Amino acid sequence: MSVSNCEECNNYVYDDEDECYTCEMDLDEDDMVKFLTGSTADCPYYQSNDDYRIVRHQM
Repeated sequence: MSVSNCEECNNYVYDDEDECYTCEMDLDEDDMVKFLTGSTADCPYYQSNDDYRIVRHQM
């Protein structure tokens, strides 16, 4: 699955301490560069936060 919007990912959460959104995954150096530059089209850690996706698929 190709995705380019971190804001729609379950791993992209608000950090109260830093007061900003961050990715919870342990990114290696290459993945971190992609994350920081916005080149996340092929993120291997993407998890949709669309709870109804499975239900729509079953219909």
